[in-house]
Amino acid sequence: MVYTLDGKRILITREESQAKEFSRQVSQHGGIPVEVPLLNIFCKCNKDNIWMIQNLERYQWIFFTSANGVHCFFQLLNEYSMHPLLSKSKFAVVGRKTAHVLEKFGYRAEFIPTTYSAEAMTKEFFTMYSSMEEPVLLVQGNWSRNILPDWFQEQGICFQALEVYETSYHFTVSGQLNQLLSQNHIDVVTFTSPSSVDAFMEMKEVWCHHDLPIACIGTTTEQRASAYGLTNLIVPDEFTIEGMLARIGEYFERKG
Repeated sequence: MVYTLDGKRILITREESQAKEFSRQVSQHGGIPVEVPLLNIFCKCNKDNIWMIQNLERYQWIFFTSANGVHCFFQLLNEYSMHPLLSKSKFAVVGRKTAHVLEKFGYRAEFIPTTYSAEAMTKEFFTMYSSMEEPVLLVQGNWSRNILPDWFQEQGICFQALEVYETSYHFTVSGQLNQLLSQNHIDVVTFTSPSSVDAFMEMKEVWCHHDLPIACIGTTTEQRASAYGLTNLIVPDEFTIEGMLARIGEYFERKG
């Protein structure tokens, strides 16, 4: 994609370790990244996790709804040396980025929906695989939505949810966030998940920037922003960071 961000200051709100690649792409296209990570994400382990990890051969299908889930899942596997138990597993992932992370660990996704969303994942998966062996393992975080669990229940599919990471608000950056907003030092806000929208609304003190463009990575994040009354939302056709930045470039080009 050919576009320029022409010195625009892009507020990056995603978790710190994930923000670096986002910032690199912003800089690559002539923008100025401003990192204010509103979320903390860390891997977790409990007794239920250990039991499921030790019995992975039970699951023909393993569903990943985020790259964070893939990273933390394999961190657990490495800790308990359980990779051989995945030899017969099939993997369903929510999008290309998650599939790419899975490949870094030496595994290929059997199923990727055409649109990066849990809703598309449910509809398209059942179209392709009308029957499946049970149970299914769903790898997720503490704030994951109920789209997939509800769908499994509706279809009568036995599943188990493995919570491998936890997300929380990074309140220590709230002062930095509000200073940037009060001084009008931002040209566009970016959200890469509904959780980042929630964190922003929790931490901001005043919102009087109704004309400030807000880029959302996909329709689910857009819906969360709209529910808070945020306007001037920008959503890419392709739900990726690259797609977001291209749409931002198009937005400012149209504005002249």
